[in-house]
Order: sequence, then structure tokens, then C-alpha cells
Amino acid sequence: MSYALKEIFVTLQGEGAQAGRTSIFARFAGCNLWSGREADRAEAACWFCDTDFIGTDGPGGGKFADAEALATELRRHWDADAGPGGEPYVVFTGGEPMLQLDTALVDACHAVGISVGVETNGTLPAPPGIDWLCVSPKPNSELVITSGDELKLVYPHEVKPEDVEDLAFRFHYLQPLDWGDAAANVEAAVDYVRRHPRWRLSLQTHKLIGIP
Repeated sequence: MSYALKEIFVTLQGEGAQAGRTSIFARFAGCNLWSGREADRAEAACWFCDTDFIGTDGPGGGKFADAEALATELRRHWDADAGPGGEPYVVFTGGEPMLQLDTALVDACHAVGISVGVETNGTLPAPPGIDWLCVSPKPNSELVITSGDELKLVYPHEVKPEDVEDLAFRFHYLQPLDWGDAAANVEAAVDYVRRHPRWRLSLQTHKLIGIP
């Protein structure tokens, strides 16, 4: 299977339980919930999406012929841009990574010493072997992944915390909606977490400190 990626870069994970961890971000092109075109945003389940996942023209992006070629490129990025020590770690994101991520790619990453994290909308099945699975439910979308490591819910929006809080995830995070009145959204998320301590607050720290 070949793979199309918008971009590949090394940075710090900015959100959720892995915040602050040096990571390779591998953004797949394409999504099953939004075309990525502004003309379609109002009708999309992910109308608040803040990423460009169209095409393969971003930094490090391109088309890769097979799993081994992509895993080798990911390892090259780690070795070139991350210092010694620590565990090489990739975050497959999108768009929607489950449109392309498969067992062959997970295994190829492990073969070159990279552990695999995934950020997904949870509407498509996950291949086995993923080391860290983060699901972010979206409105009007059926979840097929109902367990994992991290449940991350944008707040406030149409999916309510009480709708998903009993799913079998190790961590439950609320992330303030970065749209409209951002300050009010932060206040609402903080208030909800304070009153429902099963949930934790996730901030987009990469935006706060100005890194990719």
C-alpha cells in the first residue's frame, strides 16, 4: 500500500496526556468527515478543524510507495531533528489517519525503533499494535473505536462530555474550542473540569508558545 502525507516534522506534542514530548508529526492527507475546503466547512462534522490536510505539498510531505519507505523517512526525521536519548515516537494524525494507517506501517515503524501514537476521530477501525491511541469524537459521527488510551473532547460543542465519559479510555480530556470566543470557551472548560474531576484540561500549548 502507498501512503500520501501532507507533512512530516519534529516538534513537541502540544496537547493531552503526551504534551511536551518530542514527537514526529506525520499528517496524512485526506479526511472522511470534511473535504478540507472552506466552502464545505459549515456542513462538516469537523467545522472547527484548524489544520490543512489537503495534498502532499507541506514540509516533508509526499507520497511513499510502501510502509518501509515511510518508516525509514520517519526515522530519518527523528535522527536529523531530535537529540540523542528518549524513545523515538511518531504521532499519526490528519485529516483522518485511519484512512491510510495499516498494520504494515505500524509494524514497519516498530521495526525501525519508533513507537506509534495516533490521533483519530474514531469513526474507522484501528489496526493492532498502536502504542498510544487518542480518540476525539466529532458531531453526527458514529464511533467504532470505543476504548483506548486517551479520549479528547473539544468543548463546548455538540458532543457532550456526559455522552462519552463512560467509554473505556484511561484518560479523559476537555480541550477548549479554539473558535469564536476562545476566552469564554477556556472558562467553560475549566469550570466543567473543576466540577467533573474525571476530566482533565488539555490546552494547545504549541499555539501558546508558537511552535508547529
